[in-house]
Amino acid sequence: MAAPASGGRGRARSCETAEQTREWMEAIASFLGRHRPLLEAHVVNFFKDRLWEMVDADWMECLRREPVESLLMLPSGCVQDHWPSSLQEFILTARSLVLPREQKSPQSFLPNSRVASIGTVLAQGMNSKKKHEIEALSGIVDAIARSRGAKTVVDVGSGQGYLAQALSFEYQLAVIAIDASSHHASVTNTRAERIKKHYAAKCVEKQQFKVPRTVTCHVLSSDTLAAVTLDACQDDHGEHITETNNCNQSIPQIEQPNHSIPQLVLAGLHACGDLSVNMLRVFVSCEQVQALVSVGCCYNLLSEDTDTCPGFPISKAAKSSKLVLGKSIRDLACQSAERWRNLTKEMALQNFDIHAFRAAFQMVLEKYFPEVSRLSPSIGRQGKALRRQRLRKVMESHLAMGKADDLSYPNCKEQHMNTDGSLPTEPTAPKGAVECCSNELCTGDTYSTSAVVGSSISRVNVGPSDTNLDECCKFTLFKDFTISGLGRLGCGFVEDVNLLEIWKDVQHFTEFIGPFWCLRAALGPLVETYILLDRLLFLQEQGSAVEASLFPLFDPAMSPRNMALVAWKLTGDPLEPSHGNASHA
Repeated sequence: MAAPASGGRGRARSCETAEQTREWMEAIASFLGRHRPLLEAHVVNFFKDRLWEMVDADWMECLRREPVESLLMLPSGCVQDHWPSSLQEFILTARSLVLPREQKSPQSFLPNSRVASIGTVLAQGMNSKKKHEIEALSGIVDAIARSRGAKTVVDVGSGQGYLAQALSFEYQLAVIAIDASSHHASVTNTRAERIKKHYAAKCVEKQQFKVPRTVTCHVLSSDTLAAVTLDACQDDHGEHITETNNCNQSIPQIEQPNHSIPQLVLAGLHACGDLSVNMLRVFVSCEQVQALVSVGCCYNLLSEDTDTCPGFPISKAAKSSKLVLGKSIRDLACQSAERWRNLTKEMALQNFDIHAFRAAFQMVLEKYFPEVSRLSPSIGRQGKALRRQRLRKVMESHLAMGKADDLSYPNCKEQHMNTDGSLPTEPTAPKGAVECCSNELCTGDTYSTSAVVGSSISRVNVGPSDTNLDECCKFTLFKDFTISGLGRLGCGFVEDVNLLEIWKDVQHFTEFIGPFWCLRAALGPLVETYILLDRLLFLQEQGSAVEASLFPLFDPAMSPRNMALVAWKLTGDPLEPSHGNASHA
């Protein structure tokens, strides 16, 4: 196996200057343009539109024979020597244009930074991922705040206040926590008071611990964010108390900067969609905001191609390039190469099966429910999670029966026939299998389809049971998936839906689903890189008064959205980050 691309095909990329960033983005745009059909493909239409035919036939023929482990390494830039040279070139070139994501220590970026370990009281309620993120991010925010002489931090999209509380209690910074949810503000306040009592009890000397000040606000624009931020600082000069302000009404724009307001640092941990972009605009426009530390996420929620201030693109160069992504491609940017390569073979095959079932389900809609199909229906995240859970449990139950060779199905006819020889009206689970879905309680040999899908589906013609054993197992799971999906779409009474006929039409091509999805996922980190570089370039276009860098702050396997955009204004003694670690590819 060839090693993953490191440093790229050709010269290394850098984004230390605006010109270098523009060149990098132009290279990405050119590459994405050449593979636009693959980017825009919807896997739900895999069978309907015969999407495998848009990919080089030699690529698909090669990849369909590859072990799953090799496919999972595609997004990481790993290739095999025996692959077609054009396929190797595609994978390695894509990887060479991606920002390096390997985590680096905060000290390599800011030598004077320190990372405080979060104790059990402060970490209460955090999972290991969140604790990892809070420890690393709070250290960077503290170092930048001290360097800029800022004692107040605005935590944008604060959620339940984990970052705000770490900055308050571990680093003694005044914090304003802004979130759209009043429930989150209530949780933040309650939790902060409990933590305050703990810290006060530990402190020998009399010390006044501040808790984050919470502000509930739907931030719909940078003007709103600027107004609520400066308003929250207006009276107390950073001496914040626990308070919840509701500011869902229209807020006027700031007319003149108020010099009595303290110097601020904006911080955001996975602020969704446009919220991260609004932070950048406030940083540029507000005199009091001296620095910014932003880790974005949810690129699919970005606004695009609007007449107002879009979330993408925001740099002048990206706007002039006319590259349009669209929601489907932005959603692809959320793919993680690290998560892909850490999947087990079993998890990967299960995911590929889910994609195959969903694409085959689309064929059912096309044939029997064309009006529903034209609406581009979504079965919903809850439905997908339910089906994954059920698929996993069914497969586990099969293996637990100790008949791995036939997956506990003595024969397909027995599986699909009632004791009287007739076809069942409800799918039958293998003996001993017990489903544990939230809306279903069952014991014994059968389970109620109506309890799962909540609809009046009466009969589905599964056709004759003459497939081989492996196909029988897959078809049974597809049938279960389809009945559940139809129920969630409220399709109601169904007569003569021949699922077996549809499954026979598509099952030969299911082997292409895994390779196709992995090839498409390999472009995801490239799309994310373009979006991040667009944000960096927006700041670089402000001129020499602003310094900005992208820095891999978290472990990408633990936190896939791990790139922090760090910026500060050069109004005093400049910070001294180690640029080589932050921006070279």
